[in-house]
Amino acid sequence: MKIVKRDGHIVDYDPEKIRVAIGKANNEVKGKEKASKEEIEEIIRYIEDLNKKRILVEDIQDIIEEKLMEFDKYQLAKKYITYRYTRALVRKANTTDKSIKELIEGENEYWNSENSNKNAQVVTTQRDYLAGITSTDITRRFLLPEDIVEAHDKGIIHFHDADYFAQNALHNCELINLDDMLQNGTVINGVMIEKPHRFITAATIATQIILAVTSSSYGGATVSLTHLAPFVRLSYEKYLKKYKERNLSEEECKEFAMQDTRKEVEDGVQTFNYQVNSMTNTNGQAPFLSVCMYLGETDEYKEELAMVIEEFLKQRILGFKNEKGVYITPAFPKLLYILEEDNIHEDSKYWYLTKLAAECTAKRMVPDYISEKMMLELKKNELGNGECYPCMGCRSFLTPDRTMSLGNIAKAKNYVQGKGKYYGRFNQGVVTINLPDVALSADGDMDKFWKIFDERLELCHRALQIRHKRLSNATSDVAPILWQYGALARLDKGESIHELLHHGYSTISLGYAGLYECVKVMTGHSHTDNGEGKEFGLKIMQHLNDMTAKWKKEEDIDYSVYGSPIESTTYKFAKCLKERFGTIKGITDRGYITNSYHVPVFEEIDAFSKLKLESEFQRLSPGGAISYIETPNLQNNLDAIIEVIKFIYDNIMYAELNTKSDYCQKCGYTGEILIDDNLEWFCPNCGNRDHNTLNVARRTCGYIGTNFWNKGRTQEIKERVLHIDNKAAD
Repeated sequence: MKIVKRDGHIVDYDPEKIRVAIGKANNEVKGKEKASKEEIEEIIRYIEDLNKKRILVEDIQDIIEEKLMEFDKYQLAKKYITYRYTRALVRKANTTDKSIKELIEGENEYWNSENSNKNAQVVTTQRDYLAGITSTDITRRFLLPEDIVEAHDKGIIHFHDADYFAQNALHNCELINLDDMLQNGTVINGVMIEKPHRFITAATIATQIILAVTSSSYGGATVSLTHLAPFVRLSYEKYLKKYKERNLSEEECKEFAMQDTRKEVEDGVQTFNYQVNSMTNTNGQAPFLSVCMYLGETDEYKEELAMVIEEFLKQRILGFKNEKGVYITPAFPKLLYILEEDNIHEDSKYWYLTKLAAECTAKRMVPDYISEKMMLELKKNELGNGECYPCMGCRSFLTPDRTMSLGNIAKAKNYVQGKGKYYGRFNQGVVTINLPDVALSADGDMDKFWKIFDERLELCHRALQIRHKRLSNATSDVAPILWQYGALARLDKGESIHELLHHGYSTISLGYAGLYECVKVMTGHSHTDNGEGKEFGLKIMQHLNDMTAKWKKEEDIDYSVYGSPIESTTYKFAKCLKERFGTIKGITDRGYITNSYHVPVFEEIDAFSKLKLESEFQRLSPGGAISYIETPNLQNNLDAIIEVIKFIYDNIMYAELNTKSDYCQKCGYTGEILIDDNLEWFCPNCGNRDHNTLNVARRTCGYIGTNFWNKGRTQEIKERVLHIDNKAAD
């Protein structure tokens, strides 16, 4: 007989453990309340006579309690129940204590590779992780129902960010309303920050705002360079006035003023980049920041905006110096470049910026590209007008604004009646469904698949409701920078944020993972086959959207389908699938499952076919999605990048190109650091395997990671095939 333990592990049946457990309870009672050796053996025989191949440890304990009461050993049964409960508490405490000990001693694989942008050995990160372990413990024991915790542990669903859930005031990600804060002032740590009058001051204040905002949330944040552009003009006017006072000619005044302005933009952008990469927020890392470059956001300040975009791209091409003084690829800020009529054609006025973006992509993996054309088709507000806006962090997109008829519910000072509002909006959190587990649990039965699918979706729904309800208890006082001083709202002191969680103002995300494996199990085909597999994959995606639409209608909460960026969860899900269903070739025999709707990394497909096919699935992932192509070094073949960029503009809303730009500090090698068959990174030039002296940057789920990854994600990176042929890049 096999015993299934609480964590899912299976061990051999051992009757001695029953004798010991009852014996310890026996020591707590007297006289006739004690169980005799014969009675204990009778209980053991009863369990063995059940002839079970497998039995849950909880079921054995239930039988013991029932048998003790049959023997009229009520006090003993009570002591045994108390013992059982005490042991459960000890197990939970020991798990937390062990996690803390392993974290501090650097022995915990999960925390060491949980986030590729966090170094678990650094004290600031450890402080965040220590708080996270405590939060996770509280979340598991007190805040979530047992069935949701069990489903999370088994990898049936994933309750994201439990390490931040104990606090009832933390949300996931946001578009910072930088325009309101800079133009109308804000308050940081009780200090009033008034409107700046120069670009460099505005850039500096922006970084202080970013640090404060990302310290009050746990996901990605995005700002737009459009909100900095007006301050370029203020600087220019300041310099122009200075030169006019020197009685220079009009032409000289304008020339010298522009020279000084360009130098200030260069200095301001450099300050911004240094600040956001050198600062550490309360999450123990540099702010998880995206910067949007969208010329179409302004007519009045377009020239100034173009100047700032150009400088951001130039400085990113240069890169940041590492501790050896060598320029390398930084992880942040992530750059978002909007493709539009003004920059997508060779004769477009701002084509020079797109060429610069292509050069930057070849060297530094960013920017990522958002097609204004496609987004205007897909994102229509309540008036039916398409709108273009950036994602929050790596891929999380707000749904189109449907709060316009409600007026200015966030009390923003830059609110414009009748215009869709996006800056100042946010996401409440994510729960992800493991699609391959649904398919494997159905065991090939299609009717059973849809039944289990709906059961799992309802489990996710309940978990999301818990996230929403917990956040709904917050008032504006918990994070003044967010709710009182403009980042997300300008509510009164003590005012509830409840209204901002409804009416479509903020989203809450139903994540999904492993569409490829799910479809493969149920149909025998990949969802990329343009046939039966693809049809079933799109049906699954539509069902996700139908369910979120139903929930949204019933509750006035903006549920949205989200292609989860499961960085570490891909490994967890894969391990859980293998434990639950064994090793199945092509399904559970890897250390990872496929992200969201993506073509699996090992499947041969060209760049254009991949982007075109994935665009059909991206449409059905409105709450968050990003597609990518894997490329060789294209620094000498910018034409190939530009061809891809133009294809993105016409075919898919959001995509990126993954290139390689690594560095070995021991030998000075620049190129691609490789992965061996044991999933260890090494320099192909000198063989160096020391992570501390290897600078490796790889795209991880939409953003760049630089602190290495768990075994599952590392295997996924190793198995990525190129979507543009090496020969095409020569």
